[in-house]
Amino acid sequence: MDVEEIHTRRRSRMNARVVNRNSEVSTGNIVGYKLCDPNNSTDCTIFTFSSAINAIQEWYRLHYINILAKIPMEEKIQLGYPADELLINCVFDGKPCDARNFTLFYHPLYGNCYTFNDAKRGQLLESSMGGAEAGLKLIMYIDEEEYNPYLSTAAGAKILVHDQNDYPFIEESGTELETATETSIGMQLTESSKLSSPYSDCTIDGSDVPFKNLYGKKYTFQICLYSCFQMEMVKTCGCAHYDQPLPKGAQYCNYDEFPSWIYCYFKLHKRFVQEELGCQSMCRESCSFKEWVFTRSEAKWPSLNSEEWILRVLSWELGSKLDKKLEKNDIANLGIFYQDLNLRTIAESPASSLSNLLANFGGQLGLWLSCSMVCVLEIVEIFLIDSFWVVLRQKWHKFTKWWKSRKSQDNVEDPETIPGHDNPCLTEDDPPTFNTALQLPHADHCQVPRTPPPLYKSLAIQSNFTEHPTNYDEEIEEM
Repeated sequence: MDVEEIHTRRRSRMNARVVNRNSEVSTGNIVGYKLCDPNNSTDCTIFTFSSAINAIQEWYRLHYINILAKIPMEEKIQLGYPADELLINCVFDGKPCDARNFTLFYHPLYGNCYTFNDAKRGQLLESSMGGAEAGLKLIMYIDEEEYNPYLSTAAGAKILVHDQNDYPFIEESGTELETATETSIGMQLTESSKLSSPYSDCTIDGSDVPFKNLYGKKYTFQICLYSCFQMEMVKTCGCAHYDQPLPKGAQYCNYDEFPSWIYCYFKLHKRFVQEELGCQSMCRESCSFKEWVFTRSEAKWPSLNSEEWILRVLSWELGSKLDKKLEKNDIANLGIFYQDLNLRTIAESPASSLSNLLANFGGQLGLWLSCSMVCVLEIVEIFLIDSFWVVLRQKWHKFTKWWKSRKSQDNVEDPETIPGHDNPCLTEDDPPTFNTALQLPHADHCQVPRTPPPLYKSLAIQSNFTEHPTNYDEEIEEM
């Protein structure tokens, strides 16, 4: 017999063995049921359980989910208990409170649940100090006679402490409260934060995760897993499971519209547990989260000596809401408080940052080389910046020389209009200096231009003492 365990972290999931249709069934007392695909009667799976109690509860739960999926939300809320019937007495920080301080939250399995100090109420209540007297004290009415014996085999209540922005996963993380018992819970809050990339693979707000947050609350790894499974459920089976929020455009599974949804769900959940859907690999842990550490103590309540008068007073307070004789198994006493108002923070930090690296580098240079960071910067300036500047100047001079030669070629004029162009010894370059002129070659084939003879009339000396010039040519002839 091919037997395989379906492991799960959720109490609502089936904890059964799966027997394939082609395998032999052992001859013994086997408790379970057989599921087949309505479209293919040969495709069946047998689910077996170690106890008939688990088999009955799981089978009843399937029918319970199918019924609730077709009932409107308003009607389901009316079927549950209102806050004023659930709460008999309420005290917070030494001041009385009532049902107006609680906000309704509907859970798929537990029905009407209530959140104290919810963020939707705007102004949050705060404890003035640590200790039991500054905490929340509740006396709750637990009507055990109204319990469904197949869905819940334990009597009491469940509480969960969570942040205002977190989704309350009561079924997975809730704490059980026993009837006829006074339960005292002391809390200590610890906030943890991890470094994101490149130090870890955590996500800050879940925006970089390829799954939509169906819960509308702060991102957590658990929300990502359930959102991923719900989206795969809609994609594979055509409908959404009742335990998770409903995606946009989808509807919850029921027998009438989706006859094969149970068989499809169990096959898909098996792949999810075996990490074949890829949800566990693509979902990432949150970089910041809060944890509460609880210290719990219990005592019998009410005591034998006080049982009579306490039950009489509570019956009077319930008044017309109570249609039977109140017993101690119908009530539960809860006290929850902060042990102290100290916040414990656990934060990751890099072992070495850039500033620490530079400081350590400078310290080692000063220790072993008697060199400071200013010296290092000067060396970098000499070998890098100055070298780069020299190369850049050389390139710039070459470019300007090339640009001038090209510009001179583009602006060449007619040779007849250029004076002295017929003399090949004359060039447009700048005249050489004395040292470079001695190194110039002789122009043997060129006729060096000569200076014309002077005009001798210009050599005549004119007297500054006569008003009229002297005619020297006539005086010479007379002599």
